[in-house]
Amino acid sequence: MIPNTIQTWQMTEPGRLQRTEVAMPALGVDDVVIEIAGCGVCHTDLSYFYMGVPTVQKPPLSLGHEISGTVIGGRPDMIGKEVIVPAVIPCGNCELCQTGRGNRCLAQKMPGNSMGIYGGYSSHIVADARFLCPIVSRGDTPLEHLSVVADAVTTPYQAAVRADLKPGDRVVVIGAAGGVGSFMVQTAKGMGAAAVIGIDINEEKLRMMTGYGADFVINPKGKSTKDVKEEIKGFCKERGIPANTGWKIFEVTGSKPGQELALALLSFTGKLIVVGYGTDETSYMLSKLMAFDAEIIGTWGCPPDRYAPVLAMCLDGRIKLGPFVETRPMSQIAQVFDDAHHGKLKKRVILTPDF
Repeated sequence: MIPNTIQTWQMTEPGRLQRTEVAMPALGVDDVVIEIAGCGVCHTDLSYFYMGVPTVQKPPLSLGHEISGTVIGGRPDMIGKEVIVPAVIPCGNCELCQTGRGNRCLAQKMPGNSMGIYGGYSSHIVADARFLCPIVSRGDTPLEHLSVVADAVTTPYQAAVRADLKPGDRVVVIGAAGGVGSFMVQTAKGMGAAAVIGIDINEEKLRMMTGYGADFVINPKGKSTKDVKEEIKGFCKERGIPANTGWKIFEVTGSKPGQELALALLSFTGKLIVVGYGTDETSYMLSKLMAFDAEIIGTWGCPPDRYAPVLAMCLDGRIKLGPFVETRPMSQIAQVFDDAHHGKLKKRVILTPDF
């Protein structure tokens, strides 16, 4: 039965949350009502909440765009299905959508940003069934854990697609211990990368990644770029692989130091994929791209039609979710936001409704 209202936590203005209820919107022909199982906390939410980064829908609105749940109403053929709601929902009709670039559709909708006042830190959400990712058989993986597929895992996959990642490739992940970077490492290895180097300043989390896809890790804290390069050369010499050709570098931090290191590591026939977002400017001599025959590639989100292979990797064990996520009641949202903002979280938190 479809409820008349949605229980939710709204951002009434940057820095302020309020528990409230809002009307259930009218359903279109392809719309479904999803009872939310979990919503992952992303740093994008924190940028809206703490930094005042503007949302398309002005507050008050509910944040949250990493959503999994069960369809309870709407299109009859979808009722009872467990689904993941894509973080970026394209229009499906424009030139970008028709040419395989729907992830950057200019009319896209994003829960917790541009789907009206509705977002994932709620009891329910309405979404277009045409773009949902059905979960056919999840085994013993908790439904709420699969919420992070909607951004934290599909974003690395889309980055890998943009890099044309192939089995046997050599990969560097800068920010390898972070919420997205840890899944970037696993995605690269899961897609067949022969060598994956993880770089991060969080020593504890970085060492953990050696058990989840990283063949070699480097903590650059207190080291020069030359020092980092020498460590990479040492690893490559030991492995008998080239140190300065063909590496695919994924910069996930969005920070100036991370981007500067990525640019310094870019070499002959290499690719740099910019996954993380930051506002600092970074200088680079573009003629190096010509000399190196190298590429710098941007990437944004992931189109819904690529969610299925990502979900498959999570369910067959190539990508491990459990060690990297934890669940907390949605009523703890304010504390979770504060902990995340101050870097106190060791895992990506998934909030589960407890209204």
